Amino acid sequence: MRVLAAGDHFVGPELLDAALRRELDAPEITSLELPWPVEPFGPVGGVEEASGTEEQLIEALGDARACVTQMAPFTGRVFAAAPELKLVAVGRGGPVNVDLTAATRAGVAVTYAPGRNAAAAAEYAIGMMLAALRRIPASDIELKHGRWRGDLYAYPEAGVELDGTTVGLVGYGAIGRIVARVLRAFGATVLVADPYADPDELAREGVELLSLTELLPRSTVVSLHARLTPETKQLLNADTLALLPHGAVLVNTARGGLLDYAPLPEMLRSGRLGALALDVYDIEPPPPDWALHRAPNVITTPHLAGATRQTAHRAADIVAAEVGRFARGEPLAHLANP
Repeated sequence: MRVLAAGDHFVGPELLDAALRRELDAPEITSLELPWPVEPFGPVGGVEEASGTEEQLIEALGDARACVTQMAPFTGRVFAAAPELKLVAVGRGGPVNVDLTAATRAGVAVTYAPGRNAAAAAEYAIGMMLAALRRIPASDIELKHGRWRGDLYAYPEAGVELDGTTVGLVGYGAIGRIVARVLRAFGATVLVADPYADPDELAREGVELLSLTELLPRSTVVSLHARLTPETKQLLNADTLALLPHGAVLVNTARGGLLDYAPLPEMLRSGRLGALALDVYDIEPPPPDWALHRAPNVITTPHLAGATRQTAHRAADIVAAEVGRFARGEPLAHLANP
């Protein structure tokens, strides 16, 4: 069976190749390297968050029966040009780079890799909270510019501990659960807003389940961990952001579309929002004239929450295991189009 390893500069073809060889006996593997993350992902041929072109992918697929990838653009055009293809295994939390309707019509199974970056993204969210609450990036920049900000030790400017602070988590999937566990170890009180969460399970885990409008006014820190869907698009907007207590900290390491960015600059300038920590954006990368570049108390990073070497290895192992199951005629573990 021929398999295309369509890697990139994070989960590289060599990682995918090695993982496939651990799963398959004498596989025929061809490789394609896509430009992400050196070049940002974007929409390609009707699918979102993809890298490379349809032409590249069609040429590389040939008569492959399976493809493992993170970012390759699997569109209706690609499926029509690859009649031998029967499996696409995507090493991400969701196969957003695949046209599932076209895949199903073509008889191609599509799988994904839930939880592959859960630990990485959870650790990053905690790091962003600490950085915002204790002004770590700003203090570093000031000191490097020769300014010893002793005034930040004055009571009105001093930071806030996670210990004893109430943190609201919007979304309670694999990442949110780890964040909650770590926060509780810090001594924080954890609230959760997630319509799909089990109240009994949350109670056993020591967190409180609330509606979003109940959670926001009670949270000193709010961290977003929901999946982006039509229902969650701009879930935090001018109306819901107004429910936050004065000086609250907002962290988004999930998806840029969860947040309406328009009201944020003025909320930061007025102190209505105490600090903002972002790893994701509605437009990636943000334009040079983006208003939040000039707003106070903003921490920004370029979509790095899931970027650990362990995540890359997990992604490769998960998709290779799916190819192994497919080759052995076993049920697939994470099928997106049953």
